[in-house]
Amino acid sequence: MASELCKTISVARQEKHKNLFLNYKNLHHFPVEMLKDGGLQHLERLYMKRNSLTSLPENLAQKLPNLVELYLHSNSLAVIPEAIGSLAKLQCLDLSDNALKVVCPEIGRLRSLRHLRLANNQLQLLPPEIGDLKELQTLDVSANRLLTLPERLHLCLALQYLTADCNHLCHVPRHLCQLPSLNELSMAGNRLAFLPLDLGRSRELQYVYVDNNRSLKGLPSYLYNKVIGCSGCGAPLHIPEVKLLSFSSGELTVFLPTEVKAIGTASDRVLPLQELAMRRLHHTCHTLLKDLNFLSPISLPKSLLELLHCPLGHCHRCSEPMFTIVYPKLFPLRETPMAGLHQGRTAVSFVAYCCSSQCLQTFHLLS
Repeated sequence: MASELCKTISVARQEKHKNLFLNYKNLHHFPVEMLKDGGLQHLERLYMKRNSLTSLPENLAQKLPNLVELYLHSNSLAVIPEAIGSLAKLQCLDLSDNALKVVCPEIGRLRSLRHLRLANNQLQLLPPEIGDLKELQTLDVSANRLLTLPERLHLCLALQYLTADCNHLCHVPRHLCQLPSLNELSMAGNRLAFLPLDLGRSRELQYVYVDNNRSLKGLPSYLYNKVIGCSGCGAPLHIPEVKLLSFSSGELTVFLPTEVKAIGTASDRVLPLQELAMRRLHHTCHTLLKDLNFLSPISLPKSLLELLHCPLGHCHRCSEPMFTIVYPKLFPLRETPMAGLHQGRTAVSFVAYCCSSQCLQTFHLLS
């Protein structure tokens, strides 16, 4: 096997191959033959799936400088070397089914990367530098141990497919609603209790899968005409959860996201002063929100500045931004176009959020 491997690599070097297939070779170490002399300068695609590799060489980028695709699926890699950030031309990196516990910050230097697959590892967090991957289109981090996703992920403006199934995620970062190219979001099998109010507001987002999040009780009504998956959601409330923020109308009680700081009712006529001030400031500086340099660091608390950048949500009726208060309205799943797809497999309902009691009274899901 060793002589056959050496011959394969030798032929690839002599004939300047662009593709090299080393899958299922029972490799425990990265072949030193690939690193000899000048390495494989012409190689663009390297396939090393289903081996037993435990590490990668530090000089990988130096010896394989023109790599465009690197497939290391199903190995035993525990660490990604910092030097991998020097693979300037890399567009596709597959590290699924390994033993990774940490992703090095240098991955943010892969400015040409379009597809990153890290599924089925042991990751508890992702580095914020992932937000530097401006060309990233696909990110798969399913079957890890993630508790949260990096806030800077919303800077990946080219991101189209985000899969984070089977982790320990309790919420979806609100900033993800701002991703202009996101077409598919899958967060099935997590611990989600609510979804951002604005999720689905973008026309680009067409597929949302949140199956088997047992604490998830409602879907933003922006999703009502999307392709959604939510079977296994909407489990009965546990007793401790009764103290959560809620909105009641007659015998109906809707439990709301913990992000909602105050709850409006149909009898309210005056919004809280903080909400009125936030809306006015938002309108005044709407064209300057991207930098907010006109506000000194002490003009507003950091938490309020963050809200100005990304409001809690927008009114489903008039699109007014909302910061601290919403008026919820429940639409049972059976009354929506998606009802026929679920056939009673879920208790999840759609929840619309309005900025005032007037909008609440006039909003209809199918209007």
